[in-house]
Amino acid sequence: MADYKVSQRYATSLLGMAEDKNNLDKISGDMEFVSSVIKANNNLRLMLQSPVVKPKVKSSVIEEIFKGKISEDSLNFLLFVVSKNREEFIPDIIEKFLLLKDQKLGIVSVDVISAEEFNEEQVNQLRNKFESLLNRKVRFRFSIDKSIIGGFVARVEDTVYDASIKHQLDILKKQFVAGSLSLN
Repeated sequence: MADYKVSQRYATSLLGMAEDKNNLDKISGDMEFVSSVIKANNNLRLMLQSPVVKPKVKSSVIEEIFKGKISEDSLNFLLFVVSKNREEFIPDIIEKFLLLKDQKLGIVSVDVISAEEFNEEQVNQLRNKFESLLNRKVRFRFSIDKSIIGGFVARVEDTVYDASIKHQLDILKKQFVAGSLSLN
């Protein structure tokens, strides 16, 4: 719970700073870049989490990696987090910041799993359906899973919309099993 509060507090602070300086798009892009670098580099992630590595070393590593690649405001924010000994929360802070930004802009992320890749027309139909259903703009993250046979499974926050053929077959199977048991 304390981790959540720390991430929430710093993310809210970053969002406020970005809005005050009127560069929300730039800082969002920077944070997405920082997040992708941290996810791709296990050594960096371990160094940020290590209590043995001194904050001064962590700050110099962050400056070496990100200076010139992200805005001065974003870099200063990361260095500030390190100076407060909260660097282990940087990935969570970034994730929370991006979520808060999307909420502010009325955007919701929808994770869509399908058996095959959607074409542009299908994506547009899905976008229209979810935007009218959720009354917000949607950002899709697509992935492929052949085991669902056809259709799709969409996750919006804590809600799952399962329109897969596999799910329909499971329902049909349960109905057949229930029907055969009641006949005997």
